[in-house]
Amino acid sequence: MEPNRELDFARRQTSILGSIIFASRWLQVPLYLGLIVAQGVYVVLFLEELWHLIGILWDPSVLTQTVERLGIHERNKETVIMIIVLSLIDVVMISNLLIMVIVGGYETFVSRLRLENHPDQPEWLSHVNANVLKVKLGTAIIGISSIHLLKVFISAGTLDEKTMLWQTLIHVVFLVSAVAIAAIDRIMSGPPKPKAGH
Repeated sequence: MEPNRELDFARRQTSILGSIIFASRWLQVPLYLGLIVAQGVYVVLFLEELWHLIGILWDPSVLTQTVERLGIHERNKETVIMIIVLSLIDVVMISNLLIMVIVGGYETFVSRLRLENHPDQPEWLSHVNANVLKVKLGTAIIGISSIHLLKVFISAGTLDEKTMLWQTLIHVVFLVSAVAIAAIDRIMSGPPKPKAGH
């Protein structure tokens, strides 16, 4: 082969390989679709918990069933309602986490959604990148962990001290990790830009 032909052949091979690698990002689409299905499961779970919450108001047997289902010793109606409400908040926060991963991940790693002029575009989506997504996910995980920890402490009679200590320690690890991710993001993005007029 002549040198020019060899060079053209090598460029074509590299171009084809590059195109295949770039197109491989579309393999993530089924993963995001699976997360949308998981979001639907959380909607059903939310409605089921809401139904139990409403049932407690009118039917004392629902309170007893709920206490047994949750595995708590507390039979005080207000405490059980508070635990169910915390469970609802937990489901909503996990659902928010799913939305961040689905929308932010698709926008960052697969393809632009092109929602610039859409009236319902979330504010955070306009400046999403992998670092922003990591910080937001860390914050969401801390929120979810906080709700879970609060539920644990409310129904503390059902858990031993060692389990409570481990759950608290795991929460602290989440906090430290999120602070570290935010600090690394701040360091990598450089010093804050001065505001206009200052």
